[in-house]
Amino acid sequence: MIALTDKAASKVSELITAEGDEGLALRVAVRPGGCSGFSYDMFFDTEIADDDLSVEKDGVKVVVDPSSAMLLEGATLDYADGLTQAGFSINNPNAQRTCGCGQSFS
Repeated sequence: MIALTDKAASKVSELITAEGDEGLALRVAVRPGGCSGFSYDMFFDTEIADDDLSVEKDGVKVVVDPSSAMLLEGATLDYADGLTQAGFSINNPNAQRTCGCGQSFS
């Protein structure tokens, strides 16, 4: 299952507060596509299936479907806000190869 850094949890919490719906969960998924074979997808969701896996950090709930969970085992979601890098990134030890943009992997 994917883990969140403190910075990622804080930013997700801030975004959920801005949405005005404390019932939102962050869904992280792996989809076929991208230049390396798979791409990451992240969005807020209120619909949680019975077989979804979930983890909570600092009040932020993250949900992952079972097939994505296998590809995200041991991965970490981070957030950076700097001059050279801004936004969310996923450090995935299961990725054998990533593309230049960091949005897809195989």
